[in-house]
Amino acid sequence: MSELDPIVVSLADRSYEIRVGAGSLGKLGEHLAPLLKSRKIAVITDPIVDGLYGEKVRSSLTSAGFSHTRVVVPSGEEHKSLTQLERVHEALAAARIERKSALVAVGGGVIGDLTGFAAATFLRGIDVVQVPTTLLAQVDSSIGGKTGVNLKSGKNLVGAFHQPRFVLADVETLASLPPRELRAGMAEVVKYAVILSPDLFALLEKNADALNAHDRTVLADVVHRCAALKAQVVMEDEKESDRRAILNFGHTLGHAIEAVTEYRRFLHGEAVSIGMVFASRVSRLRSGFAPESEKRVARLLERFGLPVGIPAELDSGELARAVETDKKRDESRVKFVEVEELGRTRFELLSTTEIEEALRSD
Repeated sequence: MSELDPIVVSLADRSYEIRVGAGSLGKLGEHLAPLLKSRKIAVITDPIVDGLYGEKVRSSLTSAGFSHTRVVVPSGEEHKSLTQLERVHEALAAARIERKSALVAVGGGVIGDLTGFAAATFLRGIDVVQVPTTLLAQVDSSIGGKTGVNLKSGKNLVGAFHQPRFVLADVETLASLPPRELRAGMAEVVKYAVILSPDLFALLEKNADALNAHDRTVLADVVHRCAALKAQVVMEDEKESDRRAILNFGHTLGHAIEAVTEYRRFLHGEAVSIGMVFASRVSRLRSGFAPESEKRVARLLERFGLPVGIPAELDSGELARAVETDKKRDESRVKFVEVEELGRTRFELLSTTEIEEALRSD
């Protein structure tokens, strides 16, 4: 297996392809040659990914006639910041990156979000290519054009919508992920199944052991399914004015957990896993989500080794206050994603007080 059928994100003049496969990283330059306006590009990555895949990426780009500058950003969510954004901008200016140039993000969600925002803002906007190397980035953050950086007061509070020119997801890069990173990515996979696809949910229940064992055929199928689901939602609602907000299932509390623990204790997917279990409970109480379905969600997340309970030492009031900074709030209320049944969601505006009460309930 090399690459599965391309997924097209159809957005008029911002349309692009997503390619999912195994061993396709070496074809990056071949894919980009007919797409990009200039042969002068910059590759943004982190030290770990650069050590693993930097040479393969550079070789592929060089073979396709690209000259490229490399910018290495420190690893970790705490570096998805305005400080690092400025550093990237200065590096691009020093390399004389031009309006027709492109940035190529090679790494996980931090690199993809930071690079995407750098592309959206440098010279008032240049092309960006996403080459996600983590499961979370391959199924979620590399697709759809949401870019941004964190502030001390909250996650992704500064950003822009800036669609990529192309996305290349090579599932063979997942083999080098630490087990914890792969588990964290499965949280986003489960999210898609809960909110959009009962069939995918059943497939995950059937193939959890194969996924935990890094079966690349099953992984490629799951990544491709999730990417196609994300693409469909993005095409329906590019800038999250309505339907696209369903992708925030589990993220309201997840982002709050990340914020109160200063982005150091939990990986994003781990926090979202806890948030999804909480959202499932709220959904049972407020939207009639079946108790057995609620249990299935928690059981599946546990099979992937993900946390499902809010740590007792985290104060419910502090978490509720952290939710107040959520980008999805509407005046004093938060647009909370609830699930009525697997594959069917609804929105409900909840106050901070209601969220705190839910956090304190069984």
